[in-house]
Amino acid sequence: MKILVLNSGSSSLKFQLFDMTCHKVLYSGLIEQVRDHQQAIKTMVEKLSGQGHIRQLADLDAIGHRVVHGGECFKQPTLINQQTIEAIEQLIPLAPLHNPANLLGIKMARQYAPDIPQVAVFDTSFHAGLPDYACIYGLPYELYNKHHIRRYGFHGTSHHYVSKKAARFLQDYHNLEHPRLISLHLGNGASAAAIDNGQSIDTSMGMTPLEGLLMGSRSGDLDPAILFYLARETGADIQTLDDLLNKQSGLKGICAQNDMRLIIKQAEQGDKLSKLAIKIFCYRIKKYIGAYTAALNGADAIIFTGGIGENSAVIREQVCKNMNSLGIKLDKHKNQQASDNILELQSQTSKVKILVIKTNEELEIATQTYTAIRDPQ
Repeated sequence: MKILVLNSGSSSLKFQLFDMTCHKVLYSGLIEQVRDHQQAIKTMVEKLSGQGHIRQLADLDAIGHRVVHGGECFKQPTLINQQTIEAIEQLIPLAPLHNPANLLGIKMARQYAPDIPQVAVFDTSFHAGLPDYACIYGLPYELYNKHHIRRYGFHGTSHHYVSKKAARFLQDYHNLEHPRLISLHLGNGASAAAIDNGQSIDTSMGMTPLEGLLMGSRSGDLDPAILFYLARETGADIQTLDDLLNKQSGLKGICAQNDMRLIIKQAEQGDKLSKLAIKIFCYRIKKYIGAYTAALNGADAIIFTGGIGENSAVIREQVCKNMNSLGIKLDKHKNQQASDNILELQSQTSKVKILVIKTNEELEIATQTYTAIRDPQ
């Protein structure tokens, strides 16, 4: 069974073709600087047919689409029809930068392959079951009723994927059933999730991906009154403040760089602001580990994933440093190792397992697409 996964951005089209009989990637590609998504789809088909995988999109068994925001409408992967498209369109105010681009990819794919099943897989769906006390903000409750203002959370496909792999690993190798997990997806976008028995019970990103951890160019948590202050003192309008928090803040705002590899290199060369950026980044993560350990009534394992989480021994060490009181002790020698499999980094005396798991959001989308077309609700 061949399933194509599409991740349509405003100026890019990322795609992977899977053979789901063996979970093998047949082809992956990225088309950038997309001005016309119809042309991007055509180019993708040419690449896939040139490799002999398909002649046209209609040869596929299914297409899975990444959609960033599912709001409260979509709590699981959903077969796409006109009603689905209209519901996603209604959610655009919640994700104005992402949902419109995701919809373009859906509409173009349906135009090219109207008769094969297509499935929307939402970044928010893994967190859809958050308890009310974890997702409702301290605002007038009528704002939730009227405007659906609540915590939704993101990176759901990544947190879901690595938490399943961690649960199987801990059961097979440590006889741990129903583990309490803290998943850290650390990349240019970063989020933490508290996962109990396979269910997300809290997560750091909120109504939008801006809340939570310090990120590449996003501020993460801050005092909201800062916005009122800046508006009064500088005359900044809403768009300027939006751009400030989403595109000019985070690591980039502190040390003028959002690539953690370069920030670490600059810090090693003595750059003070790069050192500060790393300290803030890791300190924020440590605070969420503490909070989620409390929320879970203890943690069995911490998962590092995402580009930084998987590849930066420096960040992992700084995050786990001085966490002995929580039972978290890193083995520095193990932390320097690399593997395509799951890595265990905890010392022998650590009560909490420390795992590095390579995420695979595309495979998770393909898997959820397969499940949705096999067992439609």
